[in-house]
Amino acid sequence: MQIHLETKVRQNYRQVFEAFDEQLFRKLAPPYPTLKLLRFDGSEPGDVVEVELQTGIKSFRWTSLITERTIADSEAYFVDEGQELPPPLKLWHHKHLITALGHGATIHDIINYSTGNKLLDLLLYPLMVAQFGMRKPVYRKIFGKL
Repeated sequence: MQIHLETKVRQNYRQVFEAFDEQLFRKLAPPYPTLKLLRFDGSEPGDVVEVELQTGIKSFRWTSLITERTIADSEAYFVDEGQELPPPLKLWHHKHLITALGHGATIHDIINYSTGNKLLDLLLYPLMVAQFGMRKPVYRKIFGKL
């Protein structure tokens, strides 16, 4: 299942891209489940990001590997792929794409996920859109509203 969310911001795409660091990662964390950051290497290929999702009842490990990173004339992106995922997820591919837009940029969160069950994927879709939709006001606050 694919989700593609876009947020237009005021800053240049390169400035936005270079700001994807541990500090921004912490600000983008959803209110629930809470995240305990265990490891954050960065956004270069081979880097690892590892969190513990804390639901209040049970904790789940989520480990992602950065597999790609490209900076071009009008866009930049990196990809994180799930290595250890919380149930029911079996596949996770998240492309963080920043494209130039006039005097600003567009932040694209392009997420492909699977539980291995199409019905469950569909049931999770509104939750995923809501969770990642919460990033939009954070992006606008940090990078300016366009």
